[in-house]
Amino acid sequence: MNIFSKGLLLLMMSHLFFVNQGITFQPDLSPINAKEIRHSFFIAGPNFTGIIGEDGEEIWDSGKKGARDGYVLKNGNILICWADEVREYNKKKKVVFTYSRAEKTMELGTAVRLSNGNTMITESGSNPRIVEVNKKGEVVKSVPLKPDTDNIHMQTRMARKLPNGNYLVPHLFAFAVKEYQPDGNVVNVFRTDLADLGGREAENWPFTAIRLDNGNTLVTLTHGNKVVEFDANGKVVWEINNSHVKESPFVDPCGAQRLPNGNTVIASYGAQKGIKLFEVSPDKTLVWSYDGHRVHHFQILTTNGKPLKGTPLK
Repeated sequence: MNIFSKGLLLLMMSHLFFVNQGITFQPDLSPINAKEIRHSFFIAGPNFTGIIGEDGEEIWDSGKKGARDGYVLKNGNILICWADEVREYNKKKKVVFTYSRAEKTMELGTAVRLSNGNTMITESGSNPRIVEVNKKGEVVKSVPLKPDTDNIHMQTRMARKLPNGNYLVPHLFAFAVKEYQPDGNVVNVFRTDLADLGGREAENWPFTAIRLDNGNTLVTLTHGNKVVEFDANGKVVWEINNSHVKESPFVDPCGAQRLPNGNTVIASYGAQKGIKLFEVSPDKTLVWSYDGHRVHHFQILTTNGKPLKGTPLK
């Protein structure tokens, strides 16, 4: 198969992927450079919340700004979290699930669809907690959190449920990622104010925490402008920051995703211009970047026309 045929096949696969989501676009039939990385991705951001195609075009727009978290689900629906509510859109852009905060002073920060069909959501406020909500929007489980601050906006960000049933939760002002059991008991803590990371003066506020397949935990440290990987004992085994990348793309990194090839994609939420989203290899080489809309969190969907396989590590 020559390079043109391979390129055409990849683009057809990409087209079919988006058609399954009720999204259509005209494919570019020009050959693909084998060395060029092209991603399509979902953005939860302050100015745009939707899907960007591999050519940088806006494929889908939720019509509501300021999203914090979100997933393109396996069935093609899109689950999105704003501070005031969570919505799920079907392929026809109809809202098929909603969950709203109970008080105006509360902030919702995370929305994850669980394997049992329930939705996990974080609530920051006077009684910070994780809730699991059924399809009717009813709370069926509640897990109290210990963010170590009354500052609602800085209590909690991207929490995720682990395969063992526990919850991995970053707490910004606590300088800690805590692992909670379903009863709210903390069984593990990853400190982000370590001396080797610059201490508290570095403002290494943990934002996104991801449990990797090897058991390590990847964490974005937003004001600290770095991303680190901890082993099971809380030791930093990998770190990347602006000193490692000549483009200096770290500006309040918030979202992150570890790709199946081992590369890491990072969102520079604070960037007003220039690079907003970028991919680095394990040896800390910048291999891809996006300079369009600002990005709070995201999900890489395809690479060169091929959908990513498995559960996204984000």
